[in-house]
Amino acid sequence: MLFQVIRIILLLLLIANLAYAQVGKIPAGFTPIFNNKDLKGWHTSRTSHQGTTGNFYVEKGVITLKQRPYGQGGVLLTDKKYGNFELYLEAKIDSFCNGGIFLRSTESGMAYQVELATPGGLGDLLGERMNVSKGAKATHIAKVWKANDWNAFRIRMEGDIPRISLWVNDELMWDVTEPVNDFIAGATSGMIGLQAHWSAVYSEAAQSFDMSGSWKPDAAHRFRNIAIKEL
Repeated sequence: MLFQVIRIILLLLLIANLAYAQVGKIPAGFTPIFNNKDLKGWHTSRTSHQGTTGNFYVEKGVITLKQRPYGQGGVLLTDKKYGNFELYLEAKIDSFCNGGIFLRSTESGMAYQVELATPGGLGDLLGERMNVSKGAKATHIAKVWKANDWNAFRIRMEGDIPRISLWVNDELMWDVTEPVNDFIAGATSGMIGLQAHWSAVYSEAAQSFDMSGSWKPDAAHRFRNIAIKEL
């Protein structure tokens, strides 16, 4: 009886290790778009309202996004544009930070966006600098999310009028077909972007938003194993 219990425990540990091993490895069929060494193939937007001086760098095979100076974020964009694709990446995000994964982004950061914010709309489909006709909420992401750890995102986007799907740690969060192409100029391709939200505070006299809670000091969003499969 004891031997059987030990065998079951060992089997469960093996299954858990195999499941966890899926995070940390690019799936077959995907081509890396990050070389694990530097930001070659990527650039910081110099026209984004999020900021243009963010502290974006690579360390130990990880892209790290921080603000610089505090209050000024930014958007890190691929040099290449993509139309129909599946994107895979792994993200580790500090809490009380607002960021996102931009899809078909313009240079200024107009894009469909997968929200990265805890607490907040983690995994939700939003629009950045544009209205999205049909958004989505990752209502059961808490069941699979590993706080303060690496989480795997897979995003599929295809069609001139896009259909967008999100999986987090291999669990489908949502699958949305937009009723229209929401880009003002009807763009059907764009850059992949990683956003560090601005958190500057402006006066009420200027009638602007207080975003002081969008990024805690010295916090970071981190990304690794970034790869794409063009469709």
